[in-house]
Amino acid sequence: MTRRNVLFTVICLLDVLLLALPTTTLWRLSRLPEMYSHAFVTAPISLGLICLKRKRIFRDVHYAPGLGVVLLVAGMMLYWLNHRPSLNLDPNDYLSLAVSSFVIVSIGAFALSYGTQAFRAAFFPLFFLFLMVPIPHFLLEGIVLALQRGSAEAADAFFRLSGVPVVRQGFTFFLPSVAIDIAHECSGIRSTLALFTTSLLAGYVFLQSKWRRAFLSVFVIPVAILKNAVRIVTLSLLAAYVDKGFLTGSLHHRYGGAVFSPLALAFSVPVLWLLQRQERNVRRCRPRAELTRGRFVPEAE
Repeated sequence: MTRRNVLFTVICLLDVLLLALPTTTLWRLSRLPEMYSHAFVTAPISLGLICLKRKRIFRDVHYAPGLGVVLLVAGMMLYWLNHRPSLNLDPNDYLSLAVSSFVIVSIGAFALSYGTQAFRAAFFPLFFLFLMVPIPHFLLEGIVLALQRGSAEAADAFFRLSGVPVVRQGFTFFLPSVAIDIAHECSGIRSTLALFTTSLLAGYVFLQSKWRRAFLSVFVIPVAILKNAVRIVTLSLLAAYVDKGFLTGSLHHRYGGAVFSPLALAFSVPVLWLLQRQERNVRRCRPRAELTRGRFVPEAE
């Protein structure tokens, strides 16, 4: 294991040195309250998950030059492609390809050092590293637009339920003495990513069934949209009937996530508990069913 650990560490260090400029840029962006803020939290979480499951992951280790070299070459090819002038990438997409190259090389180093069995056992922690990758521009625009539309529809329903007089034009809502526009920054993309990441971790740690894990991860997306709509409606009503300063104050720009995120957790945690309880019930019933199928039943005369 010592030689394997040294091999893995050396390849990862060379990977970091090769991508020093993109890594530094990502580190600088991760310190800003934007969508990159989670980037350097992902790697420690992935390492922690591997340590948590280390007995199962490293039960059978061997060198796997086939899979490892293929992934290493793929990562280096992506690095080479990223520096082709003909692509003419914007800074976000350049960073996305660079970090993707880093992640693929790191996964290849793991597969080369510890083998295919360890690679399969550590599949989730390894591919969790892809959450480090900034979302490419063409995907980001579609995701933000979908979240804007979902938040606008949910906010419209909440306004009508509240009985507040409101006129809607697309993503803009006109209330008494104030107009609210659900802009790109108000789509809830950051909180949605955070909630989605949390659901992935919770599903991996607390659930065994793949479809239950998938259900939990998909379920939190409409929850995030509803939470964002509640945030929009609350700030709008406060601005319209209390003080317009709520639209420019700290509740909107700095502390809104901390105030409204517990609402999303209040919906998600009970669902996780129900899925976990259902999974336990299935495991309890399975041995009984197996015993029933194996019981001797005399043939009918």
